[in-house]
Amino acid sequence: MKIKWLGHAAFLITSDSGTRIITDPYAPVEKLHYGEINEAADIVTVSHDHFDHGNVDAVRGNPQAVRDTAEVKGIKFKAISTYHDSAGGKERGSNRIFCFEVDGVRICHLGDLGHPLTDEQAAEVGKVDVLLLPVGGFYTIDAATASRVSEQLKPKVVIPMHFKNSKCTFPISGVDEFLKGKKNVNKLSASEVELKADSLPANTRITVLQPAL
Repeated sequence: MKIKWLGHAAFLITSDSGTRIITDPYAPVEKLHYGEINEAADIVTVSHDHFDHGNVDAVRGNPQAVRDTAEVKGIKFKAISTYHDSAGGKERGSNRIFCFEVDGVRICHLGDLGHPLTDEQAAEVGKVDVLLLPVGGFYTIDAATASRVSEQLKPKVVIPMHFKNSKCTFPISGVDEFLKGKKNVNKLSASEVELKADSLPANTRITVLQPAL
């Protein structure tokens, strides 16, 4: 399967058989300068309905939107309820973590997780091969908390998302804050990576992608 970072928290995940999943499609606005999403998909997951995560109408191909636990096209999506802040949702509301498996690779998209995971939540997530991890802070967990969450879940591959760069000027940190002191970091010049269940790294590898849009 292939994972392409479109930008922000939006990824296009394509299975070997051609099923296409887009996570958290954004709407470009001031301070979020990624290009318009022009990809088609069969399925769209939405962690919460803020403008930078729930723009399902931008996705082509009449996809089915998944906002809770569901099975679509033979893929089981497990939604885990969390919060968008550290105050039990009082500041920014709720957030859903989505866990699903594509071609034997177990993917976890944390959405706009705003707090550390409890042991119970980590157990509910279970085994993770690829962790799509917000690292920018302010609206989500910051670099230090993201590091702790990664250590809890022990994924094979971490792909950072939701961080400041030339196309996102939100008041959040860049990815380098999260990468500081980390080993096994792979900064790619591409927006897409191909992963196979039988060739995942033995130890956690951080893969930094370039936005496609």
